[in-house]
Amino acid sequence: MSADPLPAGASPQGRPASPQARPTTPAAAFARLMEGNKRWVSGDLQHPDRDPDRREFVAQEQQPFGSVLSCIDSRVPPELLFDTGLGDLYVMRTGGEAVGPVVTGSVEYGPMTSGTPLIVILGHQRCGAVEAAYKSLRDGKPLPGNLEAIARALRPAYEQTVGRGGADPVDTMARAQVTLTAADLRSNRDLAPLVKEGTLAVVGAYYSLDSGTVEVLAGAPS
Repeated sequence: MSADPLPAGASPQGRPASPQARPTTPAAAFARLMEGNKRWVSGDLQHPDRDPDRREFVAQEQQPFGSVLSCIDSRVPPELLFDTGLGDLYVMRTGGEAVGPVVTGSVEYGPMTSGTPLIVILGHQRCGAVEAAYKSLRDGKPLPGNLEAIARALRPAYEQTVGRGGADPVDTMARAQVTLTAADLRSNRDLAPLVKEGTLAVVGAYYSLDSGTVEVLAGAPS
């Protein structure tokens, strides 16, 4: 019996036979990431752009189609949960997606230097950094060492959470941190003009540790 024909553009290992074209619009970049997340959830992974040919291709220059600011949590690696590879994403990771000038500059780097059309702020379920900051701010007990800087950075999300109430304040705060950070980046002096002209989108999203699904909270490009 002959084997079933392969889908167009696929290799015998199930990977694309050639690299996909780099998305150049916010909507196309967003769609690429969400398609990758669907594969992560289903287990039907392509593992694109992860071979010696790709390594050689991006060795001299890079043009990532997305920038992701996520938490340091070991269970939330953006390259894996969006099923991407070498040269696809700029990735910044801080505790609870805490931001400051250096982090903001790192997020701005792709859109401002190589036309990266998408920024994703990615929070997640059961965030330890958010929980620690929430308890510290609630109880008035500073965190040790430089961890206190994370609590200070997350104070606006904490204050919004206190105002809202709810059964799970840590989850509420994690989501608030995403939406506040995305809104701040979307309206900052350097990125706002790119957002206004439609060449950049800043998306707030939330990752479920239980299901592997990325949920969009705000800013999805149409």
